[in-house]
Amino acid sequence: MEEIYQRTELLLGRQAVEKLKNAHVAVFGVGGVGGFAVEALARAGVGAIDLIDNDVVNLSNINRQIIATTDTVGQYKTEAFKRRISTINPNCTVTAFNMFFLPETAHEFDFGVYDYIIDAIDTVAGKLAIAEKAQQAGVPEISAMGAGNKLDPTAFEVADIYKTSICPLARVMRTECRRRGIKKLKVVYSKEPPASQDDIAAKEIADANTKRRSTPGSVSFVPSVMGLIIAGEVIKDLTGCNKNRI
Repeated sequence: MEEIYQRTELLLGRQAVEKLKNAHVAVFGVGGVGGFAVEALARAGVGAIDLIDNDVVNLSNINRQIIATTDTVGQYKTEAFKRRISTINPNCTVTAFNMFFLPETAHEFDFGVYDYIIDAIDTVAGKLAIAEKAQQAGVPEISAMGAGNKLDPTAFEVADIYKTSICPLARVMRTECRRRGIKKLKVVYSKEPPASQDDIAAKEIADANTKRRSTPGSVSFVPSVMGLIIAGEVIKDLTGCNKNRI
């Protein structure tokens, strides 16, 4: 047993550590939520991680994104993560795709090579394309719903998209998943009421399509929690330790 994973093996077992070592996970979006998921996957010993994002680190990211420091400002997040992971888990194969995932670029990815897919992107059209591709390939997926404008990290829940409530983004996704015949989709969402009581945010999400949503407020201790919950679900599902599979 490698000393680096000794504590992990004590909790999950040797077979689980080997499964993680042989796992290939794709993370679409490596910002506030996806970044913390990537960090946890790397530290858990996942053997191959694909990172898909076209953003560079900005000063405004430092308040909530684990890859964002004054040293990484201006760098592609995927490339900065590739270097960071090499210092955490040198045996992890990291492939960086400096691109935004959109329905138009979906054909560039073979979803069948992945053991698990994490969707942490912002656009509804992209989220739906990932869900469709994952379903077609028979690959498990977990999708992040809205984490912006939230202050209660204890309000996050893991559920199938059709059992969600309150979250405006989840409401839009439920409707669109039904239209596309997506039978199920594991998500992490918040039951905290939106900061704004009007429904402008939900309308912007629905109309956004391939555009970026309006910039929400965010703080360090909310997207990080969602990202770690997502990583936990992936790790438990990959190793067979999740008793409450969705």
